[in-house]
This record gives sequence, C-alpha cells and structure tokens, in this order.
Amino acid sequence: MVQKVAVIGAGMSGLTSIKSCLEEGLEPTCFESGPDIGGLWRFKEEPEPGRANIYESVVLNSSKERMAFSDFPPAAELTNNMHHSEVLLYLRQYAQNFGLLRHIRFQVCVCVC
Repeated sequence: MVQKVAVIGAGMSGLTSIKSCLEEGLEPTCFESGPDIGGLWRFKEEPEPGRANIYESVVLNSSKERMAFSDFPPAAELTNNMHHSEVLLYLRQYAQNFGLLRHIRFQVCVCVC
C-alpha cells in the first residue's frame, strides 16, 4: 500500500517536497491556496489578503547558480541575478520537467492539520 503525504504550499519548498516524495515511492498531494505555483516568487498586482507579496522590481541578491536546485540547473539565457519573473519561470520549468503539477490541488486552503 502506497503511503499518502500532504504537502502544504507549491512554492520552492513545496515543489521539492513533492519531487522527494515521488522519488521515495510516496503519493504526494500538494494543497496550494493560490491559483498558481511559486509562493513568494509569484508577484501579484493586487496583493491577496493574508499573503505576503514581493515588489515588482525584486531581483535575486545571489547568483542563479547559488539558488538553483542541484538536479536542475537554470537555463543559460536566464540572467545571473534573476528578476522574480525569471525565478517563477525557472520554478515552472522545474515543475514541468519532473511532472509535479499533476500532484497539486490549487485554490485549496488547509486550515487545520
């Protein structure tokens, strides 16, 4: 019997948690309260109540190589100090590459664990 695992949030940590669960033979379901992946890296013109938001001009303060996942290097065409939109693109590519999106349920709020 496959063990089921709940992952809360589809930001950077949530995406890597889904991938790790799959590698271990577990069955993850990720619950994301928003409409998309990315967590804090998903800039919103209109901030959502109760959720942090980043500035439209936010850029990484470290190189893309330092923030990258060890098993998925960023594309060469991405700038060294990526704009938040490039970080989100990188996260989308990561999720697509490892087939993570099918394990995420969007706009589901987990209120009690």
